Amino acid sequence: MSDKPVTAVIVGAGHRSLHYASYSIAHPDELKIVGVADPVARRREQVAAKYQIPRQHWFESAEELANQPKMADAVINGTMDHHHVPTSLPLLRAGYDLLLEKPLATSETEMRELARTTADTGRTVLICHVLRYAPFYRTVRELVMNGAIGDVINIQTTEHVSYHHMAVGFVRGKWNNKDKCRSSMLMSKCCHDLDLLAWMKSGISPSSVASFGSNMYFRPENMPEGAGYRCLVDCEIESNCLYSARKHYLDHPDRWSFYVWDTLEHIERPSLAQKEASLKADNPYGRCVWRCDNDVVDHQSVAVAFADGSTATHNMVGGTARPSRSIHLLGTKGEIQGVFEDSRIIVRHIDTAPGCEYTEEIIDLNETGDMHGATGGHGGGDLRLVSDFVNTLRGLPRSISCTSLDDSLAGHSIGFSADRAMEEHAVVNLEHS
Repeated sequence: MSDKPVTAVIVGAGHRSLHYASYSIAHPDELKIVGVADPVARRREQVAAKYQIPRQHWFESAEELANQPKMADAVINGTMDHHHVPTSLPLLRAGYDLLLEKPLATSETEMRELARTTADTGRTVLICHVLRYAPFYRTVRELVMNGAIGDVINIQTTEHVSYHHMAVGFVRGKWNNKDKCRSSMLMSKCCHDLDLLAWMKSGISPSSVASFGSNMYFRPENMPEGAGYRCLVDCEIESNCLYSARKHYLDHPDRWSFYVWDTLEHIERPSLAQKEASLKADNPYGRCVWRCDNDVVDHQSVAVAFADGSTATHNMVGGTARPSRSIHLLGTKGEIQGVFEDSRIIVRHIDTAPGCEYTEEIIDLNETGDMHGATGGHGGGDLRLVSDFVNTLRGLPRSISCTSLDDSLAGHSIGFSADRAMEEHAVVNLEHS
């Protein structure tokens, strides 16, 4: 155990890694950022200025960092999905512990290679399953652990991906095409949810998976009459379109700004006029949603059987009005139900008293004070995750949410198997996959 701050290098200076690194600003006695590796010069410069990183600790790649004498305890790896394993392997061999953004890999082969290398090097790899750390899901897990509903028979989870999130991430954006990002929408968006299914079953292995889904809506044949190629250039119906780039990114200039205005990073504070010019030119977020190169699904349903005979389902639906996640667990002695965004959990039990059918308890985290300090993204989970990573490396007690790499494999295996099941129209047996 050490009372010195954990030192870390940011690899991939994007939105997620910079958010995790911000923990060091509020807790400089726990975490210190001492280096940066990113292929984009201006990102290296921006991070270096923010954390006072000396020039000799700037690197263009994870490989360049790994080839230097070890200069920190850990790496915060926030590279794009398909770079996670290729960048992590040399860093593990160089002696770094990793806080690795999800999904941990984009294929089962990569996932197993990362697991082998982690075991061989004896390093710590913690995957950013931030929803485990949100007070809402932590409370649900505590109820299950304490036997509040007996043995879990069935779990039902949903994720409704809002229309603007769907468009920015999976139609126009970085995760819209499997050849480019080498990851499916299920794995990019819902490996959190699949991890929750595995976590709630607490070590009971998933045994088989089935899945159905498609890209049903964001297709050229569904393009409205009069639609153009770029919303602000040649579209006759832009003013009435729900997916107008003007409505999504100019009328809401800060919404998804870290994606949409990436091409304007060289401008400190781009004006609306500069943003509009960007959308009219070659900014990918200015494209018509029905004329993009997207090939990932816009909805998918997953069914899972576990080794103890219990089952689970997850439904992901893109293009919804309200973004939301929900969970419903049914056990031998009761049920737990709630919507993440509401921070309210309902616990029901069978009641055989005359005139009764069941009892109901409502746990409102907004009123109990459990949401106190739940700042940051994912319902307060993001920075609590970083705290656990720091505590792990310092030899301090960790929360019930803390996951090992082995814990993360089950949820990822469900996701990879679900995509294979959907593509092959088959049931995938995980024991023989």
